[in-house]
Amino acid sequence: MNSTLREQFDRLALRLAELDATLADPAVSADIKRWRALSREQAEVDGIVARYRRYKQREADLAAARGMQDDPEMAEMAQEEIAAASADLDRLHAELQTALIPKDPDDERPAFLEIRAGTGGDESALFAGDLARMYLRFCERQGWRTEIMSQSDAELGGYKELVLRIEGENAYGQLRFESGGHRVQRVPATESQGRIHTSACTVAVMPDPDEAEEVQLNPAELRIDTFRASGAGGQHVNKTDSAIRITHLPTGLVAECQDDRSQHRNKAKAMAVLVARLREKERSERAAKEAATRKGLIGSGDRSDRIRTYNFPQGRLTDHRINLTLYKLGQIMEGDLGDVVAALQAARAAEQLAQLEAGLN
Repeated sequence: MNSTLREQFDRLALRLAELDATLADPAVSADIKRWRALSREQAEVDGIVARYRRYKQREADLAAARGMQDDPEMAEMAQEEIAAASADLDRLHAELQTALIPKDPDDERPAFLEIRAGTGGDESALFAGDLARMYLRFCERQGWRTEIMSQSDAELGGYKELVLRIEGENAYGQLRFESGGHRVQRVPATESQGRIHTSACTVAVMPDPDEAEEVQLNPAELRIDTFRASGAGGQHVNKTDSAIRITHLPTGLVAECQDDRSQHRNKAKAMAVLVARLREKERSERAAKEAATRKGLIGSGDRSDRIRTYNFPQGRLTDHRINLTLYKLGQIMEGDLGDVVAALQAARAAEQLAQLEAGLN
């Protein structure tokens, strides 16, 4: 381990001592919000420092074992210890490097997931319905809570647009890489000649903002329209103007909700979605300035603008960003997204680690 990394971990050990002392202060315990934030940091730093101490102990063990190699009675045991200590050091070094990768605080937040039909007409809307089912099944597997914020049903099934709120452990962190164009290749139910068609949908995933960090909206910049909920019948139709559409005039961003019978609750849901969209717009603009290419840009819905292709005739899913191909499309459409999510997170971690190493060298 180079001296720069050692300095980083020595500083973290000092920070841990500071956190221990601060959390022992009764005044801090009285401030629940601050106490929770410091406790989370303490738990995180404590894990890293404990691993670093283990690394230094194994370094000492390795040095001692090497010193015993010249003793004929101890040579065999020394070789075993050298091999074990070296393996431990390699593993701990990799873990310590990964621990230094900056964590996005938004990863732990609930997420808004939007699905919009794009190129392909009725087939695109049907595919939007399939994607919605896939994500809902995945959320169910994770034990996450889901809530429909707004939906616009298509005539032949599926959705023109659907907005979900997803709450659970690391929800945004696991779903953040789903943003972009999703392309499907299959024979549509509406195709009488058996020909394969290509359609597309866009998916956008945004963190639900922390109330303390929410975008402050000027009421004068909002246009709020009420209208009568529409739908195929049943609970989606009512006789009052309870549906809400909110337009942010400076940006033209729009959010609407008609899922609830209460106008007040629909307004609150639409406002939450609008705030998330505005915050994501700000994040996107900042990221675009910082990097020439932003992997998380939301696609236009055109067939050529894609992050992933779902090829039904071949049972194949391909994620074009990391050249991942899996021949288990049936399971994936049933919500088995674990391999895809893990691969995208690993690719992100590798990229961040490379940037970290470049910055330290």
